[in-house]
Amino acid sequence: MGAVKEYSNPSPSETLLTDAEKPFQLVVWNDEVNTFEWVIETLVEVCSHSYEQAEQCAYIIHFRGKYAVKEGDYETLKPMCDAITERGIGATVEQPA
Repeated sequence: MGAVKEYSNPSPSETLLTDAEKPFQLVVWNDEVNTFEWVIETLVEVCSHSYEQAEQCAYIIHFRGKYAVKEGDYETLKPMCDAITERGIGATVEQPA
């Protein structure tokens, strides 16, 4: 038989990704009220997307019902979510499963 390998605790320089450290997602929801142009303008102004990126997001939102338009930490995404919802567009900050 081979030698038995011993395992030790991770060193301080090694980090483990926990559920709490997973990035959050800013999810924008489709509706029948807001126009493509309004959603695109909002994503450009609030999320700093390029026009093309915002347009692609708007189409995905329309056809799939929702789309994670941005990932990051909660503290960064929450104000963006609030700004989007203040414009009458449905948005949530979620942590992926």
